[in-house]
Parts: sequence; structure tokens; C-alpha cells
Amino acid sequence: MKDCNKLDLWCRLMRLITFIDLPIKQKFRLFSIGVLFWFVVMAALTVVGMVGINQRYDKIVNHSVPQDKVVQKVIRNLQAMTIDASNILKATDRVTVERLQDLSFKRLRDVRDFYAALALGGEVNDYSHDSGKLLETLHTTSLTINPEGVAYLRELNLLLDEIDVSYSDFFQYKLQVLAKEAPNGEHLDGRYVTLTDYIQNASQISINFSSKLAELYHTSSSKISEIIEVTILAILGVLVVAVLLLVIFTRWIVQSLAKPIKAIIDQIHNVGTGDIDLTNKIQITSNDEIGTLSQEFNGLMDTVYSMSTFKSVIEEDATLEDVYARIAEVFRRELSIEDFVIYEVDDNQRDMTPVYPLALSSKEMACNPEILTNCDLCRAKKTSHEISSLAYPQVCKQFKEETGKAHICIPMIIGGRTGGVVQFLFQIECGQEFDLADLQTRIFKAETYIKQALSVIEAKRLMTTLRESALKDPLTGLYNRRFLQDHANHVISGILRRKKTLGLIMCDLDYFKQVNDQYGHDVGDMVLKETAALINKGVRDADIVIRFGGEEFIILLVDINPGDAIVVAEKIRGLFDENKFKIPNGSIQKTISLGCSEFPGDGEGFWQCIKYADVALYKAKDTGRNKAVRFEEEMWSGEDF
Repeated sequence: MKDCNKLDLWCRLMRLITFIDLPIKQKFRLFSIGVLFWFVVMAALTVVGMVGINQRYDKIVNHSVPQDKVVQKVIRNLQAMTIDASNILKATDRVTVERLQDLSFKRLRDVRDFYAALALGGEVNDYSHDSGKLLETLHTTSLTINPEGVAYLRELNLLLDEIDVSYSDFFQYKLQVLAKEAPNGEHLDGRYVTLTDYIQNASQISINFSSKLAELYHTSSSKISEIIEVTILAILGVLVVAVLLLVIFTRWIVQSLAKPIKAIIDQIHNVGTGDIDLTNKIQITSNDEIGTLSQEFNGLMDTVYSMSTFKSVIEEDATLEDVYARIAEVFRRELSIEDFVIYEVDDNQRDMTPVYPLALSSKEMACNPEILTNCDLCRAKKTSHEISSLAYPQVCKQFKEETGKAHICIPMIIGGRTGGVVQFLFQIECGQEFDLADLQTRIFKAETYIKQALSVIEAKRLMTTLRESALKDPLTGLYNRRFLQDHANHVISGILRRKKTLGLIMCDLDYFKQVNDQYGHDVGDMVLKETAALINKGVRDADIVIRFGGEEFIILLVDINPGDAIVVAEKIRGLFDENKFKIPNGSIQKTISLGCSEFPGDGEGFWQCIKYADVALYKAKDTGRNKAVRFEEEMWSGEDF
């Protein structure tokens, strides 16, 4: 065969569809599967055709024909009733009239029996009214699944009721005429005409419905013929394609087995040339058993190159979230592992947080959620080595066995201790053979990628810790003034985009200096910590509490309704009224003054509204302290805030 680099498009396509680049065993295995596939296709076409024929045949034999037989019985009895009515009209003696009337009512009863069979399905008997012998037992299905049948039954039922009433009226009047209690003439004729009209109408709708059933019979018969014809043509077409592909595949597979071994050995020998370029690949033209060795070598070189590139890329990522997302992408793309969770152990070595995927609820976790608040319950974190339920079932008591999955948990050792855990999950179905060798290979590569990332994760976590410490007040744990300066634009843009209101509350402890002077700064720090806790208690998790400086705090109430800020301020003030600050040797009572404004309701600028909240705070202090004051326009007389 020609060099693969010089093959035209047709040759490349043939190599793809004839499995030339696969090992010999797999070539023949897939070749057999291909042959089997075409047999299955032909069998499937046959089955589909037979199912279609059976469905149409069922409509004819089990539905249309039995239903039409019953409808024909209805027509026959209705027509006989017309003859009976005519004979009653002509009769001159009471005995004949009563005999014909009894016969007609029997026919009407038979029609109602046939009607019931058509409505409910089942069997109905047809008896001879002369001898009383059973003529035929009819089996039919219900017409209620057919919209036209439902309409027919509804109309027929109404007409049968009319026939019943009209027949009784006609018969009674005829008896009165014979008894000379009523005049013979147009009154009797009118009743006769009315009766026969009802019978004719019932007979006509039955004839019409019978015609529709006959039409359905012919349509289904034609469809059966069409299905047979299409199925035969499809099977012949598939057979031709299968034979053609069989010839082509056989030719190309035989040629692929005739590759010279020496050329491949020379290509593998090039590995020993000393070229350390990781992108340098062995050029191969066929990937059979001999070419597999070259493929494995190329795969190894790709892995080394990929890991080297991977580490360079994650070093340049901005955040830890980006690094974890990059690791997840490698697991999916390079290792074909889809189900996994990355947990991060906090610096306190007590809490554990899922960092990928981020939106992971306790129900979605494969482990008991208690490990999040006591990570020593996690066996991989506690032992700092790999934990596998494939090696030892139920090895970890915290894993939910009801998930039906196996797990392999790999600890991430950062700075000499477990800084996180990567949990891989695998669905184990009953009776399924698991390729442990392939899985171990993928897990080994995953561990290699994790080790490549550990130094980067450690550096990113250190940078994150330093960055967060710069934005938080070390005493209270609240955000500081720098956080407000750095993130104000983000908060403002979100408020404006959502067209909501941002509440601003400035808080200041009343006479806090006296605490430091009287009890010392240690007690003052205790009061400030408890103050932060009380303020956090009075707001939502979505709200932001900031230590603005000293004993002064600012609260950002996100997405509130106009007027809610003063309500929250009063709530916080009430918490301080009810609270006693515990100090060594006793407790003290402290109050708080609050001023609030709302953005953008009170002003166009965010910092302008903060100034307005500060003005309201000073108003609260000037008017007696322990107050919550809402900013009003008359409180501000300056031009520049």
C-alpha cells in the first residue's frame, strides 16, 4: 500500500471503514460484527414488515370484519322491521297485528343486543325468530376506540329509542282502528310514515358505517401489499450493499496483513536516536499488532507532553476554581472519566468543601454529608492514601452503598498534610464485567496529573489566603474597608442590572470609648466581636457586613424593597437592647445608633448614599443615640458629598 501521507481521500475513507488501522484480532472481530450487522438489518426489516402486516391483518380480521358482520345484522333486522310495519298497516285482524308486532319487537331487541356488542365488545347470538334456533354466534370488538364508531353508536341509540316509541304508538293506534275506536286514514298513515322514517334513518347510517368499514378493509389490504413490496425491495437493497462491502473489506484487510515487518522495526528503532523532542512521533502506516508497540510509545510521549503542557497552563490560571476546572477537563478529555468530585480540605483541617462541581447538594453526594464538617470521617483524608472499594468492598463507612457505585478516593498531599480528596465514581451494574486493567491505567494517569497540579494548588491556595486576609478584619472576621473599595462596582452593577434597591446602614456603638477606658482594650475587642455577631444575626446571608473602622460598621442590604432598610436597622437596634455583653466578672449593656439610606432611591451615586447614611447616623447620635434614623433630604444641605 502507498504511504499514508500520500493517500487520496478515497483511500483514507477505505482505511477508516475497513479497520486497517486496528489489530488483527479486532479486524476480524469487527468484520464478523459487520457481517452480523447486515444479517441483523435484514432480519430487522423482515420483522418490521411482518409487524406492519400483522397490525393491518389484525385490523381486518379482529376488528373490521367482525364489526361489519354485526352492522349487517343490524341492517337486516331494521329492513325486516320496515316490512313488518307495512304488513301491520295492511292487516285486517287483531291476531295478525299482534303477531307482527311481537316479531318486530323481537327484531328491535336483537338490534339493541347487536348495538350493545358493538359498544362493549364481546359475543352476541343471532337466533331464528321462526324456529328459535341459534343461527350464528358473532364475536366483535368495541367501536369506542373509533371516533366514527362512537358517533355511529350515539346516533343509532337515539334512533332506536325513537323507533321503540314510534312503533308502540303505531301499534296501539292500529289496534284502536281495528276495534273501531279510532278512524282509519291519514292519522294511521302518518304514524306509519314517522316510524318508517326512523327505521330508514337507522338503516341508512348503518349502511354508511358499513361502507366505511369496507373501505377500511380495502385500505388495509392495499397497505399489506405495499408493505410486502417495500420489505422485499429493502431486503434486496441491503443484500446488495452487504455483498459489495464484504468484497471490499476482504480485499483491504488481506492487504493490511501483508505489511513488511522490517519497516516498522526501523521506525521503532528511531526512538533510540537521542531525540528528546516530546512532539517527535513514530511514523506508522498500520496499527496492527506490530504497530501497537509504536502506538503505545506515541501515547506515552503524548502523555508526558500533555502533562508538561498541563502544568504550564494551570500555573497561568488566575484562580483555584480555574485550576480545578482544568483538572476536571483533563479527567474527561484525556482519561474518559465523567463521574468524579474534587473536595478541598480547609486550613483548619476540620471542614471539607466540594470545589468541583460547585453546585453539589447533600443528596447528590455519594458520601454522608457529615464529612463536610468533620473531614476526619473521610478515610482517604484521615489515612492520606488511596481508598478503593474495588480492592475492598465497603472499605469506607461514609460512602453511600445505595448509590450502586464503586469509588476510588485519592488524597491530595499538600505541604505534608491532606489538602483535598479526589473521588472517582464508577457505575457497577449487576453482571457487568469491569475492565480493571484499563481502570487502573486511567487512575494511574489521573494520579500523575494530580501530582503535577499539587504544587500549583498549594501556591494558589497560599495566594488566596493572603488575598482574603487583606480583605477581612482579623478581629471580627468581617470584610474591611478595602473589600468595599474593591468590590463596590460589582455590587452596584448587579443592583442596577436587576433594577433592585441596595440598603445602606451605618452603625456605631454608643459610648464605646468608655468600654476601652473602663475595662481595657481586651474587653473592647470582645464587645466588637459580639457586635459583629449580633449584626450578622439581624441580616440575611446574602447581605454584606463590613467593619468600616473602629466601632463603626456598614451593612449592604442586597436586593431589598424600598423602605426595608429602616426596618432592618430597627431590628438590629432591638437585638442590642435585648443583649448583655458578657465580660470578665459580669456583663454590660450597650446600645447602637444607626443611620440608613437606599441606593439608587436617595441618590445617583453609591458613595453619595453612603455619605447620606453617615449623615443619618450622626442625626441619630445628635438626637439622643440608641436610634435608627432614615436619611431625609433636609438632613443634607451641602453641594458635594
